[in-house]
Amino acid sequence: MNGDTLFTIGDLARRTGLTVKTIRFYSDTGIVPPTDRSPAGYRLYDIEALTRLDLVRTLRDLGLDLAVIRQVLDREVSVPEVAAAHADALEIQIRTLRLRRAVLRAVAKRGSSPEEMDLMHKLAKLSDDERRRLITDFIDDTFGGLDANADFVDIMRSAMPELPDDPEPEQVDAWVELAELTKDPDFRAAVRRMAQYQAAERAQGDRTGLHHDLTETVRDSVGRAIDAGIAPTSAEAAPVIDALTARYAQTFSRTDDTGLRHWLLTRLEIAGDPRAERYWHLLAVINGWPVPPSLAPVFTWFTQALRARNWQPARVE
Repeated sequence: MNGDTLFTIGDLARRTGLTVKTIRFYSDTGIVPPTDRSPAGYRLYDIEALTRLDLVRTLRDLGLDLAVIRQVLDREVSVPEVAAAHADALEIQIRTLRLRRAVLRAVAKRGSSPEEMDLMHKLAKLSDDERRRLITDFIDDTFGGLDANADFVDIMRSAMPELPDDPEPEQVDAWVELAELTKDPDFRAAVRRMAQYQAAERAQGDRTGLHHDLTETVRDSVGRAIDAGIAPTSAEAAPVIDALTARYAQTFSRTDDTGLRHWLLTRLEIAGDPRAERYWHLLAVINGWPVPPSLAPVFTWFTQALRARNWQPARVE
């Protein structure tokens, strides 16, 4: 084959696997114009046109539209530039398809109504910034303008939902539930009360911050009592409560008396909304973090035991 060889549309169709109709369309639109015409008026194409047609077919197979292909052929943009831009676009499409798949699987698992499915789809396709903004707005609304526990607020602001590009249905489900929870006026009011309580405590001089060690002590002590079958209202619960109130008195530099138990019961009741723990559980599922075991049974037992003893007269030694 030499550079003077000319091909008919039929020849090009056999060599490229494209249909005659498709090649004629490319020719008519000027994407692969004919090189010459035969004496009978039929279009003829040289080897450069064949190469151009092969490139068009490849770019079309990769999903590029004809306007972009024309820019490549006219050397207005380079193939690497087009490839990079198209790869970025495909990444977005792939992520969208993965989200749709996860939403559909979550819908199938939940047996959602059309309204719920629409909500799930809208929430799932929010951008990372939009998801963070939703949570930030919740925190601003519930803690804004209050001198609450700074360490706790910092943790709240640092723990943002990061839905992965290819989420599991459980992660989509958790994100939808978290979004709905943060919009719940009753939950917002409960968190606001907690923030107000923290601010009131700080106004009275409490600067003790977070109390991870104290939480561990409660979990261990009450956990053993629960495992032993001790009812919170029983006499056997008294030593557990006495040891814990003594630990609280030491931590907060207070006297271990009836006043402390009133204060502690109020503290536990304000912080004891199970939806608060659910908030952190959902964040863990969304972000793929280990989900900590629930402390609700432990603090429910502690609250019930304290309430059962809280109104009794102080002991006389």
